[in-house]
Formats: sequence, structure tokens, C-alpha cells
Amino acid sequence: MIFATVGTQLPFPRFVGALDAIAGRRGLRIVAQTCGDTDTRPHLDRHEHLDPVTFDRFVREASVIVGHAGIGSILSAGRAGKPIILYPRRASLGEHRNEHQLATVAALCDRPGIHIAHTDEELEALLTTPDLTPFQLEQSANRTALVDRLRAFIAA
Repeated sequence: MIFATVGTQLPFPRFVGALDAIAGRRGLRIVAQTCGDTDTRPHLDRHEHLDPVTFDRFVREASVIVGHAGIGSILSAGRAGKPIILYPRRASLGEHRNEHQLATVAALCDRPGIHIAHTDEELEALLTTPDLTPFQLEQSANRTALVDRLRAFIAA
């Protein structure tokens, strides 16, 4: 199963439409959190909004996460160790207030497990690629040392 999210603030019809078309052509099972998208999407398992427990369950069950370039989606994929495909919103197409999502993907494009699609064709190619590299959040040395000290203290 592929889990798609557009975030909780704005619909993203271009992205959701591309996912629906790809799912129809390729027979993919895509569960999508669509936030206000009102168009008919016959090939998606759509959910307008998801509570946090259900959202986390879909993240855990998914083979890959695909979403707008929102930090929450990226962190969710990293915590779960899932590959993430980012399809950024574009202010030039009226999808956001500025081009910060393009800046986000430019900053993250060389990170293992973060895959970028700027076009529907790139999105389809990534969605049909077997065994995409998973994204893992890095633990800082300071955080690891703190956790080790806390574990030692608790065990004492």
C-alpha cells in the first residue's frame, strides 16, 4: 500500500489527480489523505482528514509515503523508516503562497530515502520503482549520549 498525504491546510488537486491517474493505470493501492479535494477520484482510497492514530497506522503499513514537501510528512516517514517521495506544491501554479516547498526539496534532494518528483512522469516512475531506499532520521551524537546517560541512570 502507498500512503499519500497533502497535509492538513490546503487541498492539492494536481497531486491527487496525478495519483488517481497513476493508480488507475498501474493498479496501485493508494490510500490518500486529501484535505478538501472535491473531485471524483475513483482509483484512490480517500480520506479528507485523518486523526493522528489512523495517520500513524497508515504510515506504518505503507511501503512508501508520498506527499507534498511538508515537514510533518517528511518527519513521519523518517521516524517510520519509510521511503518518501516528495511532490512539491508550486506557488507559480497557485498551490501555495511562496516557493518554500521547492526550496525544501532542493535542500533535501541528496538525502538517502528522500525521492523527489517534479512531474507526473517522475512521480509515476518512482511509485513503480521496487525497493526504494528508506529514509531514516539521523540521531545526533548529543541526543544519543543523553539517551545513554538516562538509560544508565534508570538502570542504576
